[in-house]
Amino acid sequence: MTAASTDTVSSTALRGLLDSAEPAQVVDVRTPAEFESAHIPGSFNLPLDVLRSRKTDVVGNLEADVVLVCRSGQRATQAQQILNSAGTHARVLQNGFLDWEEHGYDVTRGRQRWDLERQVRLVAGSIVLTSVVSSAFVPKAKWLAAAIGAGLTYAAVSNTCAMAAALSKLPYNRARK
Repeated sequence: MTAASTDTVSSTALRGLLDSAEPAQVVDVRTPAEFESAHIPGSFNLPLDVLRSRKTDVVGNLEADVVLVCRSGQRATQAQQILNSAGTHARVLQNGFLDWEEHGYDVTRGRQRWDLERQVRLVAGSIVLTSVVSSAFVPKAKWLAAAIGAGLTYAAVSNTCAMAAALSKLPYNRARK
């Protein structure tokens, strides 16, 4: 078995784990708003930014078999790295919640909101479009579009996203009280 296969679990395998005598603990690292919109029944929400800031508290409360979930697997992989650095082993749901839904497995649905990746695309695209159009009147406005492009390039290379981190803190992305 390769290292990648021991650190991930397929949707089908997770479905089997959840039906077993000792089910895996499913930790969803998306924003509270994304979790509220739809999540795997029995999972609990631990946003990635909370995990980053409180990892030592979190590690003590995790069970032996932890499966991390996000929309596509990227944030869950970051969470896995954080937990691994703290001495805890966790696996990532391959291809994330999207794959779980594609398989038609049970999903708990609530108030629908845009996921964080879609919000990033909207904000980045809007800033680029506005700055390019504005550059017809204010030539230096094109540099804002260049800065957003550079930020998106860095986000892809580093597998982090400052814009997503900032958007995740907005009230829209918090759980309803």
